[in-house]
Amino acid sequence: MADSSWLTKFPQMDRTDLLAIRKSLDAAYREFSRSYGDLIESFFDPLLSFLIWFEKLLLQSPWWAVILAVTVLVYLASRSWKLSLSVVLAFLAIGYFGMWENTMRTMSIITVCTLLSIFLGIPIGIMMARSNRVQAIVTPILDIMQTMPAFVYLIPVVMLLGIGKIPGVIAVVIYAIPPVIRLTNLGIRLVDREVLEAATAYGASPMQRLFGVQLPLASPTIMAGINQTIMMALAMVVIASMIGVKGLGQPVLKSITNQYFTLGLFNGLAIVALAIIFDRVSQAYAKRAQKHMQGTKDA
Repeated sequence: MADSSWLTKFPQMDRTDLLAIRKSLDAAYREFSRSYGDLIESFFDPLLSFLIWFEKLLLQSPWWAVILAVTVLVYLASRSWKLSLSVVLAFLAIGYFGMWENTMRTMSIITVCTLLSIFLGIPIGIMMARSNRVQAIVTPILDIMQTMPAFVYLIPVVMLLGIGKIPGVIAVVIYAIPPVIRLTNLGIRLVDREVLEAATAYGASPMQRLFGVQLPLASPTIMAGINQTIMMALAMVVIASMIGVKGLGQPVLKSITNQYFTLGLFNGLAIVALAIIFDRVSQAYAKRAQKHMQGTKDA
């Protein structure tokens, strides 16, 4: 048996000191949330208004109009009638089993979170690609965001903003944004240097190289990051329901606490259907964009 006497000799912080540190940190964060919570909450009011408007739009629109709009968007992105037909059948099944309203709520928050992740993530990825120093600073933060259990960073968000849609959006974005940042950075860094040198030789400015060369060539990789962001946002639906986010996650959470197997199964399958739809559409669009770029280069 190994000698464990070294454990008793290992220097440890006194429990009273550790308790004092915890209490002081908790008190400082409570004071911060009391002093600035309302100000931070007002900062997110435009986002909350947009989210409420979009959710009402999906809920109050006729079901056939929503299906038609989604199907048209899917066909424009994928150019696949098979995928478009699958979307129609999936949404008809969701409505038939009585999950339409929760599905619309989930679609609204996932759409807003994905757009917010793209709006924030792509510029951060561009900055990382253009500066090794920024990459060295941001990479450990992304590592923490991806490895920290979601329940842990729900605590400060709820303490600061309470329970509702905005804390749910923030939690989902924190969990889902790392892939789009990482793959934007990777995609831009993988652009051939000879192509950049040729663009510079033709007199292209740094901004022209970025928007005319780097981002178009990196678009398949960036789309892969967006795809992963959507999948991770959908994976957070059930956890976000714990802090008041309405949608498909709440019936799943209810089925766990009350052992309603069928309720959890049906709503889980609805989440799976949304995930498959978003995944197939984003992948199809990325493939079309890649073929277009290859055709442009060949020409």
